[in-house]
Amino acid sequence: MITALNNVAAMASYELADLGDPNAISLAQNESAFPISPRALSAGAEALHLATLYPDPDWRDLRHAISKVHDIPMDQVLCGAGSMELIGCLIRAFCGQGDEVLGTEFGYLFVATATQQAGASYVQAKEPDLRVDIDCLIKDVSDRTKIVFVCNPGNPTGTRVPNAEIVRLRAALPETVLLIVDQAYGEFDDQDHQPILDMVRDGRTVMLRTFSKAYGLASARAGWGYFPSDIATETRKLMNPNNISNVSQAMATAAMVDQDHMQSVVNRTAAIRTRFITRLQNAGMDVLESHTNFVLIRYPDSTAAKGADSVLRSSGIILRGMGGYGLPDCLRVTVGSSDVMTKVADILISLKETQNDK
Repeated sequence: MITALNNVAAMASYELADLGDPNAISLAQNESAFPISPRALSAGAEALHLATLYPDPDWRDLRHAISKVHDIPMDQVLCGAGSMELIGCLIRAFCGQGDEVLGTEFGYLFVATATQQAGASYVQAKEPDLRVDIDCLIKDVSDRTKIVFVCNPGNPTGTRVPNAEIVRLRAALPETVLLIVDQAYGEFDDQDHQPILDMVRDGRTVMLRTFSKAYGLASARAGWGYFPSDIATETRKLMNPNNISNVSQAMATAAMVDQDHMQSVVNRTAAIRTRFITRLQNAGMDVLESHTNFVLIRYPDSTAAKGADSVLRSSGIILRGMGGYGLPDCLRVTVGSSDVMTKVADILISLKETQNDK
């Protein structure tokens, strides 16, 4: 009987969120709390008649919109079925047996999965205080390191480091090492991203983005990256040539053009997030700063975290346990509507007060 390759057989399945009751309110997957751009919705509806045709394999309209908004060369943009496709193809293109991908202790878990798929080894640099530490990354670079992968802001922590620190990391890496900067939550991060764009122009860095978060197109499966030309050429060889449907391309293009709507979503999300964090912190809870559309809550231990999760689930609200990330004492909360976040805060604060009375 045929058997899987050794590196595949050794893998665990990618851990998905436990969404439980389909009628519950899910705050587990960092989806947008707000409707998509009306322009994107209209563009998607108009593109439905193209369902009989294969999608544009060059994503011309979408790349043009990205190029115009971000002032980057259109021919250095690749579009993927979410940024996950781009991550997987990048790692498979440049890593194999004996190579290492260096990530961070609490970095995006799919990077580890993609590394295993390529037969390479995944190494995690420490994140003191749940924050990417550039010195820890530099220390863990070895002769086998081919790719360094950094999420900024981070998932699931929500914390960030200044982009000047990312520039310092790039300067410390050997020329033979590719740096991938995942900015899936970049729209929620108000720092200047020009230094990252400049590093891509230098030829040894890739910047990734997605339409799943600030643009609210999680089910459309559309992401993009800004690549040095030679890196783009090799990565594209591994990509499905018809990876993003006509409908999804049309919606993503219109969403990119409608920057006012995206910025409104970011601003409203940030306002709700700030109120939520402030309430919990004022109640004495351990809540991290966040530059994303989610919040990480840290409990005294895993038992307390599971208890809070259980109480919320009994109230029809699903959060994300972080045991798979090595943070069993944490819960991650996607920022939902103001009413929903008020309800979550009420429940968590009431639970803490009850425990304090015991």
